[in-house]
Amino acid sequence: MDGEELTEQETALYDRQIRVWGADAQRRLSKAHILVSGLKGTVAEFCKNVVLAGVGSLTLIDDRPVTEEALSANFLIAPDENNLSGKSIAELCCDSLKDFNPMVRVSVEKGDLSSFGGDFYDKFDVVVVSCCSQTAKKKRDETIECQLQYTSFEEAIAVPWKSLPRRMSKLYYAMRVIERFEEAEGRNPGQTSIEDLPKVLKLRKEVCEAHSLNESSIPDLLLERLVTGTREFPPVCAIVGGILGQEVIKAISGKGDPVKNFFFFDAMEGKGTIEDISEPNNGS
Repeated sequence: MDGEELTEQETALYDRQIRVWGADAQRRLSKAHILVSGLKGTVAEFCKNVVLAGVGSLTLIDDRPVTEEALSANFLIAPDENNLSGKSIAELCCDSLKDFNPMVRVSVEKGDLSSFGGDFYDKFDVVVVSCCSQTAKKKRDETIECQLQYTSFEEAIAVPWKSLPRRMSKLYYAMRVIERFEEAEGRNPGQTSIEDLPKVLKLRKEVCEAHSLNESSIPDLLLERLVTGTREFPPVCAIVGGILGQEVIKAISGKGDPVKNFFFFDAMEGKGTIEDISEPNNGS
């Protein structure tokens, strides 16, 4: 991302943030290219944040039509039926984001992650993925150039549970169970309901036995919340989307180290937790 200096227009527009993190960091941001797949409420907040920060370009992938759920959480989609006809979520978000900062190039790419090869991803400095299965996350497990070496997503979730800290967030274990259930049932992320709870609890028992973990580490109530509370809550989207934007800006600008390597936010407790999950004795 080394190269051209900031233009006079960029320097004037981003003057206040340049005073915070410096011209070199802003230059890196202005030359960065970000790819986003899956525009749910949290990711919409993230997109707004990085566009306002002045990234070079933002490419959106989400061919889904607009639903009532999307309207309730994604503030980038105006609830105007005349504007919704025939447009995908990505196209509607693109229209809104261009108004936030005309200096950022915002575009739409049609298709899904599985339809693109490695050359496509090489064009981007950061790839943000949402609304996809655990398997899809593994396939898109790309390395971002930064000062720290990070354990990949696939390596992290392969770490034996008995090797994890005793005070590991219960959300980590619960999310792994939910992901296993969704894949076993052929569901898309978030396609669960209270009727699925008995099967999820049975799977929890199997997973805990396989990992020699006490079932109390994944409470029934937590799993019930996860299978029923699949709708996004806009205030939580704003919090998590803000944190995601902050960490991506760190990775691009070199100002601070991004979170290493999992972040969980519990809306019931109003608390976020960072967990560093990597192979034992692995310095990465």
